[in-house]
Amino acid sequence: MASTLISNNVVANADRSRKKKKKKTQARDQQLQQQEDDKNHNKWKSEAQQQIYSSKLLQTLSQVHLSPPPPSATATATRRGRAVREAADRVLAVAAKGKTRWSRAILTNRLKLKFQKKHRKQPRVVSATGTSRSPKKPKVSVLRLKGKSLPAVQRKVRVLGRLVPGCRKQPLPVILEEATDYIAALEMQVRAMTTLANLLSGSTSSSSSSASSSSAPPPS
Repeated sequence: MASTLISNNVVANADRSRKKKKKKTQARDQQLQQQEDDKNHNKWKSEAQQQIYSSKLLQTLSQVHLSPPPPSATATATRRGRAVREAADRVLAVAAKGKTRWSRAILTNRLKLKFQKKHRKQPRVVSATGTSRSPKKPKVSVLRLKGKSLPAVQRKVRVLGRLVPGCRKQPLPVILEEATDYIAALEMQVRAMTTLANLLSGSTSSSSSSASSSSAPPPS
């Protein structure tokens, strides 16, 4: 009887010590993960990271080749704006070094779009008059109807997951962590692009003023 009680106490003590070690390990891992997250968030606020992003963005924009412009000026501006936005997002994802879901999602989505452009074939439906037309998409999807019946909090979480790349079907903790890093990266992107726009506009205005002054006739 005594030996049984002693063995039970030994087993119970071993279980308690094992649980304590597990809790300490989990707490240490969470602390390290929090420190890594804080480091990544603060990285986007540094001036050095902004300069690195700006230089890479300039290099990427210089390599962007637009297709022949359409006759409409509005369509031309839209196409150029889309190309600049895609280049800025791609450079931002590269700057994140693939450590986050949103950066990996942007890079993989770019590869998917390239593959789809090469192998895309639009299905055609021949009407009774003999003309071909593309099939129409349904106006209301089943997922949208299901989403209306969800509680308000779950709807907001779903919307947030759609806004952050790569987080459409992720749980709330992952979405919040990715959204925090993604927002910090976007803020850095806005600062860098604003600075570049101001520099380019200043250089353009100075060059135009110097050209006008050089073309002006000398005073008599």
